[in-house]
Amino acid sequence: MSSLNNENNHAENDQLTEIAIAYYQEGATQEEISQRFGMSRAKIGRLLRRARDEGVVEITVKYHPVFSEKLEQQLIERFNLKRALIALDQPDDESQRQQVASLVSGYLAATLSDDMVVAVGQGRNIASIANHVGVVPHRNCRFVCGIGGTHRSGNAINADHICRQLAKKYDGISETLYAPAYVEDIIVKEAFMKNGTVKETLDRARRADVALVGVGDMNENSHMVKLGWFTPQEIVEARIRKGVVGDIAGYDFFDSQGKQADTMMSDRVIGLTMDELRHIPTVVVTAAENSKALALLGALRSGVVDVLATSVSNALTILNLDQQMK
Repeated sequence: MSSLNNENNHAENDQLTEIAIAYYQEGATQEEISQRFGMSRAKIGRLLRRARDEGVVEITVKYHPVFSEKLEQQLIERFNLKRALIALDQPDDESQRQQVASLVSGYLAATLSDDMVVAVGQGRNIASIANHVGVVPHRNCRFVCGIGGTHRSGNAINADHICRQLAKKYDGISETLYAPAYVEDIIVKEAFMKNGTVKETLDRARRADVALVGVGDMNENSHMVKLGWFTPQEIVEARIRKGVVGDIAGYDFFDSQGKQADTMMSDRVIGLTMDELRHIPTVVVTAAENSKALALLGALRSGVVDVLATSVSNALTILNLDQQMK
C-alpha cells in the first residue's frame, strides 16, 4: 500500500512539474493547459498556486538599476545620508557580498585621495571589499585597524588582514592594532587601552577621514559566537532583555531606535566606539545579508552612518520597517 501511495505522489509531482513548465517556460495559457491535460481551468489555477507554494516554481523579480537609484534617493532623504549604494539582489549570500563589495570598491576608488587615513573594521563584508578584483587608482592612503584581532580561525575577516589587502590594492600602507578584538573582562581591556602602542593606533583611527565598517545582527549562530567572542546565551539575553538588534564595527550594541545598549559584552571590545565613529567625516557601513535589515535600520537611526551599502531587498525592508516602527 505504501509503495502504491509513493507511486501516486510521484505521478502527481511529475504532472505538477509538467503543468508548471507549460505555463512558466513554454508560455501556454491556462485555457490551453486545461485542454492539454483534460482539467478545468480553475483546477489548473489551483495547481499553479500549489507549484509556487511547494517550491516547484520559484519566482524572482529582477530589479532594473533605475529602481535601485530611486531606493538610494529615498534612503538618502530618510536618513540624511551622503550616499546609498544599493546592489541588485543575488541568488546567495556570497554573490550578494561580492555585488555590494563592487559598489563600495568603486566608491572608494572615486573618493580616496593621497594621505587620507581609513579606519577599517572586521567581518566578511569588509573582507569582500578588500578582495574585490577591479582596476583601482594608486592612493597613498593609510589603512588603520579600527578593532583588534582574533585567533587564526578568523584571520580572513580580521581588520589587520583586511588592512593589508586594502593597502596592497591601493598601493598604500597599513597599520596593525596590536591587541585582541575581544577580552574576558574590563580589567584586561583597560590594561590594553593604557598601552602606548595600542593607544597610538586607536588615536590615529579616531582621526581617520573615512571609516569602513560592518554591521552584525544578534544571531546566536553568528561568527562572533563561532569564534568564541561571546556565548549564544549572551547574545540571546542581549536581544531579549535589552532589545539589542545589532552591533556596529564589532564594538557597540544598539536597539532598533539606534540607541546604544549597555550589555555585558560592551566592556570587552578593543576598538572604535559609536561615539568615536561619529567624529569621522565619512563612515561607510556595509552589510549584504538579507538577515541584517533590522540591524541596519538601528545603525541608520544611530546617526553614525554616512554611506550605506546593501542590497535592494534590505533597502526595501529598511524603508518599510522605518515606516512601521515610527
